[in-house]
Parts: sequence; structure tokens; C-alpha cells
Amino acid sequence: MPINDRRSFLKTALAGAFSTNSLFRQAHAAEWKAAARSVSALDAGAVAQNEDYWGVIQRAFSVSPMIVNLNNGGVSPAPIVVQQAVERYNEMTNQGPSYFMWQILDQGREPLRQRLARLAGTSAEEIAINRNSTEALNTIIFGLPLKAGDEVVGSRLDYPNMMRAYAQRADRDGIVYRQVRFDFPIEDDDAIVKAYEAAMTPKTKIVHVTHMVNWVGQLMPVRKIADMAHAKGAEVVVDGAHSFGLMDFKVSELNCDYFGTSLHKFLSAPIGSGMMWVKQEKIEKVWPLVCAGDPRSKDIRKFEVLGTRSFPIEQGIGEAINFHEAIGSKRKQERIFYLKNYWSTRVKEIPGVKLHTSLKPEYSCAIGGVSIDGVAPNKLAATLFVRSKIHVVGIEYENVQCVRVTPHVYTTVADLDKFVGAIGEIAAARTA
Repeated sequence: MPINDRRSFLKTALAGAFSTNSLFRQAHAAEWKAAARSVSALDAGAVAQNEDYWGVIQRAFSVSPMIVNLNNGGVSPAPIVVQQAVERYNEMTNQGPSYFMWQILDQGREPLRQRLARLAGTSAEEIAINRNSTEALNTIIFGLPLKAGDEVVGSRLDYPNMMRAYAQRADRDGIVYRQVRFDFPIEDDDAIVKAYEAAMTPKTKIVHVTHMVNWVGQLMPVRKIADMAHAKGAEVVVDGAHSFGLMDFKVSELNCDYFGTSLHKFLSAPIGSGMMWVKQEKIEKVWPLVCAGDPRSKDIRKFEVLGTRSFPIEQGIGEAINFHEAIGSKRKQERIFYLKNYWSTRVKEIPGVKLHTSLKPEYSCAIGGVSIDGVAPNKLAATLFVRSKIHVVGIEYENVQCVRVTPHVYTTVADLDKFVGAIGEIAAARTA
């Protein structure tokens, strides 16, 4: 790289995502301002249906035209500017890893922590940056000072990695792990809260709740569950893998004690980025999952002692925050809910097709489940891909038998029309 180009690169990279010279500002500022002005008189619900506005957003992604990706609940693609940020930081790193990583990029974690805290509505001193929901929540689950006989209440439809972590603590430490069973969709907050309450005893120390259930997208009444649990003396752990960066809420509003999320889902941060939140007064008692100089420290940074990791991925989160905030949480939530209901309301009219997710905004947002009578979920997912290059995931777990469908802001109405048409064809062929 020529000297002048190298100087320009370093100046841009070191300025960071939160400067006036961010990649997002360079790539999108003018066009996005014009798009925002064009819908400024509309509320978020009306903007959700404005295809001209969302066309501007869609062009910011590099998704393949060869497939229709409707499995964004697994991992979402990053916008082009986020990919470019990671590439730039990676190029910088490899010019001298031990210098640029530890003495330059490592200094970018504090402004990133501040911005994540603002997005979460919390103190920056309660935010730890890591790699995914599993790492965040396993840190909490294995770090909580539970002893033999202490009880944890969760659900059979929580994420497997969290259920396995509690099961390991039961095997290793003798805790009691109770699980509530649900048959979703449920459109009754009280019924859900009472189910958790009925599973609790005076020995219950932790209630674990999945904010948006990954299998079928059921939204859980986290605040109501947390209020009930706290009244009974228990703490609350929330799995926010699918809600953070999508739903218009603040972590501080949930009244929970611990929260973990993956930033590479609906925030569209680089793949392999996550966040953990621990209420300030709880930090000291939680043991780090990996070594720390003082495991009883009150400093949230004790959870970030992960050894060598990808600094370019971590710093790429900043451009994803810029991208998200330029859209706005409310607009994003309303758009993806609109897209979910767009396909859902159409397929439910097809004979032999069943929805497994509520159409109401109180109980669903992005993820939806659908099945066809007589067609196994994994077979349906495979058929959709072979025939139409539509990528979804088949769910065959517990009492959930469906394919999971999850659009994102880059998803077009034409993509969903193609999906609805394909479901109709497969359902019709079933009875032909």
C-alpha cells in the first residue's frame, strides 16, 4: 500500500465508527436523509408499508440474488458498510497484530460500550462485549453462586445451549432445574406468568425467560414475569438473542437482573459478536466464565478477559449501530412485524396450512412458524430450497413441528410473494 494511501486508511480506521467520518456517513448519509424526509409525516406503522423507503435500506446489503434467505433468526447478514469496517480493521491488524490489536483497536472498546449502553438504556458500567448469546448467558449461568438444592425455573422451549448449561449445573452442583411446558402460540400474559409462578417454590433462586422464543417467535411478557419473580425473592435471567436490535425496548425496562444477546442477529453486527448486561450491584457475585485477575471484582470488564479474539469483528459493531439508529428501533420493529404478518396472513388461507405464531404485535414480531399437514418440517424446508431456492429451517423439537420463517429489513415483498406461492404449490401437490 502506498504511503499516502496507508495514511488515509489509518486516519479513516482510527477515527472509528462514531466519528463524522464513519463509513456509514460516507456511504449513506445523503440518500438516507432524503428517504427519511420523504416519510417524515408518517407514523412507524405507515412507514413499514412504504416500499420506496425500504428499497433504500435494501440496497445497503449484499445478499445473494441466488437464494431467498428467510432464516435471519439464525444469523443475519451484515450491511455492506459493516463488512467494509471489518475488512479495514482486519487489514490494519495484520500490518502488526500485537501493536494494532492491543494498543490501537483495544482502545475502541470503551466508546463502543457507551453506544451499546445507550441503545440498551443502561449504564455503560453494566455492559460487557463478547461473542454471542451462548457465551453471555453461559457466563451468567455458570457464574451465579448457586448451591445444592437451589432451584431454577425455565422453559422446555428455551434455547438448547442454555438448558444444557443449567443441566450441567444440576449434575455438577446439585441444583434443581425445573422446566415449564408451553403450547404456543399463547395470547394470554396471565397464563404464561402463572405457569412460571406455579413452578416456583421457596427454594427458587433464578427464573430464566426467553424474550422471543427462537422456535416459533412467541413474545414472552418478561416484565410481568420479572415482577412476579422478584416478589417471590428470585432473580431473573433474560435471553434476548432475538429481541435486541429488533424490538423497540430498553433492557432497563424489563426489570431483569441479567441479559444476554447476539448482536449478529437483528442488529446485523459482524458474525461472532454479542453483549452481556448485568445489573450493577450483581456484578461482584458473578464468577467470570474465563479467568480474571480478580473474579470478585465489581468491574464489568472482568467478563471480557477472553484472550486473543477478533478485534475487527468487535469494532465492526459500531457501524451496525450507526445503521440501526439511522432506521430507528420503532421503524425496524414495525417493518419486520409487517413482513412477518404479510406472509402469515396469506398462507393461513391455504387449505392444509397451519400457523404456529400469533399475528398480534403483543405476542410476535419477526419469527413465524408454519406447517403443511402431512409434510414433515425438514422435508418442507428441503423442498422449498430445491424447488424455489428459499432458505428456511425445519423445526422438529418437543411439541413444535413447523418451519421457521424470519424476514429482515432487506427482505422484499417479492421475496415473500415467492414464498407464499411455493407454500401454496406444495400444499396443493399434497392432495393432488
